[in-house]
Amino acid sequence: MSANDYAQLARLGSATVYEGAGRRGLIDVPLTQVVPGSRAAGPARIARCAQDDNLMVHAVMEVVQPGDVLVLTMPEPAPVALVGDLLATQAKAHGAAAILVDASVRDLEDLAELGLPIWARYVRIRGAVKKTPGDLDVPVEIGGATIRPGDVVVLDADGAAVVERERLAETLEGALAREESEKVKREKLRAGALSYDLDGLRAIVEGPQPPSTASPGAQPPGGETPWA
Repeated sequence: MSANDYAQLARLGSATVYEGAGRRGLIDVPLTQVVPGSRAAGPARIARCAQDDNLMVHAVMEVVQPGDVLVLTMPEPAPVALVGDLLATQAKAHGAAAILVDASVRDLEDLAELGLPIWARYVRIRGAVKKTPGDLDVPVEIGGATIRPGDVVVLDADGAAVVERERLAETLEGALAREESEKVKREKLRAGALSYDLDGLRAIVEGPQPPSTASPGAQPPGGETPWA
């Protein structure tokens, strides 16, 4: 995929990409968006740390490539800060597109000022130790979604989604098609149409309407005025 494709996925956003992928890839955890208004998409560069330890976050800085989304995890999510101002400064200097932390961050105001897009499960001041090696670029699971090295992570104000690397082209195509469909529908809604009718929801609520049994030109019983 090209940098333009990643930019397109970031622009489309996590919800549209998730829908365009056939509702696959939801990273189902509450996330704090450290930099308001930020969005990002890029291939996952993964550090799986030992529990309450951020040694591998320091190690992954050596291999991060421009445009990567750093994905940082531990065996069990916990409110332990894997990233603060200094590690985020390194990530930005080496060209990371964003950081997803399935743990805590701290130095929140400094991180916001730095401007590197960061999403974290927690914001807490409890620090990590640096004692036990973990793993780099191995599959991890966050919020029920498996993220493998090179899978694309999409992040924005709504949350996060992951796209399997082998499904990138079809997912981008599906997300663009959904965007166009929503554009057309939005214009109809602005003109006063109801999603209740456009989406066929009336029939679910009210049931199918029975066909008219009146013959053409028939009169209502006992009256001279035709039905309106």
